Amino acid sequence: MELMKGDKIEVFRRSKDEAWEPYMDDFIGLHGFVTDPDTVINDPDALIEVSLQGQGTHRLPQDCLRVLV
Repeated sequence: MELMKGDKIEVFRRSKDEAWEPYMDDFIGLHGFVTDPDTVINDPDALIEVSLQGQGTHRLPQDCLRVLV
């Protein structure tokens, strides 16, 4: 999945990535938007920066995110 800056996203599940921390479980179900997709890295497994409603900005694995339309 290629995420672009400004894409509206939802954290829809727990990530299988080793970067996932237990506190991130609280983010499941939250909506937000991509602030820095790290397109320069061009790595589908790279963490991306998202701003979550009421939770601030975080770097999350991509496998826990889905784009909202």
